[in-house]
Amino acid sequence: MSSLPLGEGREAVVLLSGGLDSMVVAGLAREAGYRINALTIDYNQRHRVELQAARVVANAVDAVRHVVLPLDLRQFGGSALTDDISVPKQGVDESAIPVTYVPARNLVFLSLTLAWAEALSSRDIFIGVNALDYSGYPDCRPEFIAGFADLADLATKAGAEGERFAIHAPLQFLGKAEIAREAHRLGLDPAMSWSCYDPQPGGLPCGLCDSCRLRRAGFADAGLDDGLTYAAS
Repeated sequence: MSSLPLGEGREAVVLLSGGLDSMVVAGLAREAGYRINALTIDYNQRHRVELQAARVVANAVDAVRHVVLPLDLRQFGGSALTDDISVPKQGVDESAIPVTYVPARNLVFLSLTLAWAEALSSRDIFIGVNALDYSGYPDCRPEFIAGFADLADLATKAGAEGERFAIHAPLQFLGKAEIAREAHRLGLDPAMSWSCYDPQPGGLPCGLCDSCRLRRAGFADAGLDDGLTYAAS
């Protein structure tokens, strides 16, 4: 894994969903010396339990500020996470984009992250996208991150004045087992994070959705315990 540039006390905005990947990215930003401003989007998602996970993680990584921003994407629908569509449980299908894809989610969320970064006079943005062990979402691809970095420079006053934004995606080329090992190395309890798309009664992760399957396989491959009990073994 390539090392991040040293933050040396600089302000950074971290897109913090409450999931494992965003937790590890926040931990890496802290390790590099950035002052973490965590942004969590409450988009009225099915798995709203991740909002509480984000609060716990923000505290654990010493975020100087944590904003939970409401944005009701159920008004649009179009995803199993924001509409009355069943979450698939049959296993990861790498041949198609699944119904858990939320239309343009990372584009929308990064735009909000960029807006806060510019308001803070920060030029460092962190996001936990992953191009290997993911569910086929187009807004997790390296091409998207590179394209957004160019767009950030075109869309902002800071960019027009010759400053450049850095979109840090340090997990981009890591497998889920490597991400699990990073959480362990950083001393972050994985049980703080939430990955499941379809929480079950009693507050348990389902264990069968794509996100649960990828997480469980990653920790198993890493030889680590993720600290969670699943509804389906």
